[in-house]
Amino acid sequence: QAKYLAQIILVGAQVVGRAFMRALRQEFAASQAAASARGRAERPQSAAASRIIGISLQEAQQILNVSSLNPEEIQKNYDHLFKVNDKSVGGSFYLQSKVVRAKERLDEELRIQAKGDKEKGRKAET
Repeated sequence: QAKYLAQIILVGAQVVGRAFMRALRQEFAASQAAASARGRAERPQSAAASRIIGISLQEAQQILNVSSLNPEEIQKNYDHLFKVNDKSVGGSFYLQSKVVRAKERLDEELRIQAKGDKEKGRKAET
């Protein structure tokens, strides 16, 4: 009887293991597909900034809780989140670092947009 019980447990573990591996592969494939789609959706300069800073534009907007690239709103939310996550008031250095990186990414995107607008102005003059 113990032999049969051990076989049942072994077969059950194999089935669960296979299902877990299959789900893991599917999740990995979905993650890769989303990453490549996100890379295609961004402009070349914006995609390069995402790679350099390590945060996508969308992720930076989520971290700072902004829906548009409004410099005043970005600065206001950055100041608040930076103060709230200060270690001296019981915050987390990790979260504070994420807030700083998100601000850097959004500032870089604003710079890229300003540069693009300036180039469009030059083309319109000629």
